[in-house]
Amino acid sequence: QVQLVESGGGLVQAGDSLRLSCAASGRAFSMYNMGWFRQAPGKEREIVGAIRWNAGDTYYADSVKGRFTISRDNAKNTVYLQMNSLKPEDTAIYYCAASTVMMATTEEGYNYWGQGTQVTVSS
Repeated sequence: QVQLVESGGGLVQAGDSLRLSCAASGRAFSMYNMGWFRQAPGKEREIVGAIRWNAGDTYYADSVKGRFTISRDNAKNTVYLQMNSLKPEDTAIYYCAASTVMMATTEEGYNYWGQGTQVTVSS
């Protein structure tokens, strides 16, 4: 089992950058593929991106491609989401999740979830 805790959210202006962190505790973090999701008010939760257990592959939603970067440090049991050129439409609660499925892109593919961190981008 893995426990996940996100941090780094906040209120920023359009065009700013923000880095989210997701710290994992529990067994064998390095065995899990990790994903970042977000949920905006009134909308369903959607995938932002994912990273393979060994960081050998990444996936990004079209809406964030070229602006967001996922990375991980298995020695620190942490996965990161670097968000650049933020837009008001990026406003959402951001969640990290752990999966035993290779590069899952839907919620159903993830076994463990953090509590989320709020990101608000003002125009």
